[in-house]
Amino acid sequence: MENQTLSDSNFKLWLLFASIHHKMVALREKELNPYNITTGQLRMLRIIESLGSKASLSKVAKIVERKLDVISRQAAMMEKDGLITRIRDKPKSSLLRLELTEKGKKLLKTIHSSPGMNEVLSVLTEKEHQQISSALKRVLAKLNKYSTEKHEN
Repeated sequence: MENQTLSDSNFKLWLLFASIHHKMVALREKELNPYNITTGQLRMLRIIESLGSKASLSKVAKIVERKLDVISRQAAMMEKDGLITRIRDKPKSSLLRLELTEKGKKLLKTIHSSPGMNEVLSVLTEKEHQQISSALKRVLAKLNKYSTEKHEN
């Protein structure tokens, strides 16, 4: 019976994670809507910015944990929108380096923070923020270990 209760509790926690994620993404998408950019594109811009001259499709794909073809399509759309440039360092190389355009850099400066997210998370004390962050990092580490083990078998 105790296992069933724990299982029910874990399921409810999983549903809570899903609900929070969905609503936080929806809030951020609403904030980003006037700029005609998605949360995924914003994440990709920030990653390219942080990687600097080492930004490539494969590195971005690894960081966001998505398949290379998905990131490649997203990069092509972002290039079409003038946010990034895909650069082939050698003429016949299949390796593409990614750079922010001036438009992409300006956009990042404009939408640096999320007033809505700050407001929502303001209900947490600093101690609660640290506790939740610590607990979620442990869960993520376990998920990363679990997914690595499953791929090896």
